[in-house]
Amino acid sequence: MVKEPLSKIYQLRFEGLSEYRNAIWKILTDEFFRKWIEDDSTVLDLGCGYGEFINNLDGCRKHGMDLNPDARESLDEGITFHEQDCSEPWSFEPNSIDLIFTSNFFEHLPDKQALEKTVSHAKQALRPGGRIIALGPNISVLNGRYWDFWDHHVALSDQSLGELFEIHGFSIEKSIPRFLPYNMVRVRRRPLFLVSLYLKYPWFWSFFGKQFLIVARKDDT
Repeated sequence: MVKEPLSKIYQLRFEGLSEYRNAIWKILTDEFFRKWIEDDSTVLDLGCGYGEFINNLDGCRKHGMDLNPDARESLDEGITFHEQDCSEPWSFEPNSIDLIFTSNFFEHLPDKQALEKTVSHAKQALRPGGRIIALGPNISVLNGRYWDFWDHHVALSDQSLGELFEIHGFSIEKSIPRFLPYNMVRVRRRPLFLVSLYLKYPWFWSFFGKQFLIVARKDDT
């Protein structure tokens, strides 16, 4: 996707939502995702968007990668921004990243070939034992609603993405078919305390979860 339409999509889709999204991501990061991130580790937010995840991390060496040049302006000071197509070779040294986080990004890649190249680059950049955490809409539970966004190109489920990771030398540590609700763009805003409550009681996930969560570990060999 060329950069100008990409910037326009970001603006149209997320205008007026930045404060609300950031508040939700602070809760998600502090109360759920942080347990996989050690202090002083090197973390890459792949498809970082406006930085809602990476901006809410402390005590890490932080990187963000996105094709949208506007993303740079949203990242906090001290975050290294990589403006590039993630399916092209990365500038990271091999075995230099401890954790890669990506949320609602893989489905936006133009095709499966681009996704496979991206996973290959991720494996090369991760240290042995490093992890990739992937969150995204699950085609298995969304069916037609998966295509409600113009720039969704690759249909993924927890099973298909998990299989891709295993093909490329990852072990699946956790796979949750139903984790978070679908999106925060076309729904009524909820009180923030409900986010914390939702995370504490996985029983809710089976009813409201439409996104998968996968934690995959790069094999040591």
